[in-house]
Amino acid sequence: MDEDVRQTLRTAAGALLEHHLTRLTDDLVDRVRQADEVYCAYVSYEDHWSSTREGVRQGLAAILQEPSERRDLVFTAAMAQRRAEQGLPLDSLLRMYRIAGQVTWTAMVEYTEREFPDRLGVLVRAAGHVWHAIDRQCMVTCDTYSRREQEILGRSKERIDALLDALLDGTADAGVVRTAAASLDLPERGRYAVVTVRFAGYRHQDDVRLPGSLGGARLLWRMRAGHEVAVAALGEVTLDELCQELSLIVSGVGGVSPVVGGLTELGGAHELATLAMRTCLDGGPELARLDARIPAVLVITQPDLAGHLVAGTLGPLLALDAADRDLLLTTLETWMACDGSAARAARRLFCHRNTIINRVRRIEQLTGRSLARPRDIVDIALALEAVRRLPETT
Repeated sequence: MDEDVRQTLRTAAGALLEHHLTRLTDDLVDRVRQADEVYCAYVSYEDHWSSTREGVRQGLAAILQEPSERRDLVFTAAMAQRRAEQGLPLDSLLRMYRIAGQVTWTAMVEYTEREFPDRLGVLVRAAGHVWHAIDRQCMVTCDTYSRREQEILGRSKERIDALLDALLDGTADAGVVRTAAASLDLPERGRYAVVTVRFAGYRHQDDVRLPGSLGGARLLWRMRAGHEVAVAALGEVTLDELCQELSLIVSGVGGVSPVVGGLTELGGAHELATLAMRTCLDGGPELARLDARIPAVLVITQPDLAGHLVAGTLGPLLALDAADRDLLLTTLETWMACDGSAARAARRLFCHRNTIINRVRRIEQLTGRSLARPRDIVDIALALEAVRRLPETT
């Protein structure tokens, strides 16, 4: 910028700063509030007017300062941080700076045209410098706003995670439950379930897109070591409907708790969902509902007793050579899955019905148990669960 241009620009800025600051402030505030209802919603008139006056003052003063000083940028950064904390959208803040540039430049042109018309052409050459200054303010605004917004979102997420942890760990007292309900926008009493999921090839939660809702149920996810946990606010959604939707996204294994009646019961529901997931036999995909896996849960939670049950019930069968043992265990498991129907089991195993009947009789002879006696069936079923889920018992 040559000296002639610099002096013309400074003359206009100095006059506006000394005699027209209030008028410029009024004009800018009115135009912004007329053009942007969002600004009005987030920033009070008093706050807007006082901050605008100081911003205009700093901007005009910057023209009188050396370029290296630019004290207006310090104010710009502070204002961007404040507006981020108030929740004002960045678009509204940047729109304000564009209007500020228009108002300020128009005022400088009008002043020069009125007081020094012969220098109007010189002032026009300064237009690029004025808008460059506005661009610098916008750049500082974007950078500061974004950093502050991330800090706020980070603290907010940390708070949400802490509240979810308290609910899922069962450590939330009445006050924390009320706070969680308000902060998470959840009713204290309502239909809830807890879901635990370990995705196939799990590395980090960023590798998987976790849905915020499924089939009308709202899901709030929390990362744990090696798996994810979700509080499912069911509303009118049934557990069957939730599980059907979950089965479409669970690539690994998952567990689903029974429905509970409020936030205070989520700790127990979390334990049950975790137990359900532990009953999954391999890497999946498999989704286990606690209410359908109670025998398996009983077995895995009492491994010592399960070992005694296996030894006392299936011991002679397990002592056979591997091929014979596996054949009989597969037959027993299939026969029980077919509700004791030899014909259905035979179709599944591609053999004759009489073959199934003979194998079942041999199992009864080896174990000394009758598969027609309810008590013996319970013992054998639980022992079979233990063999499948606790290999160390065999």
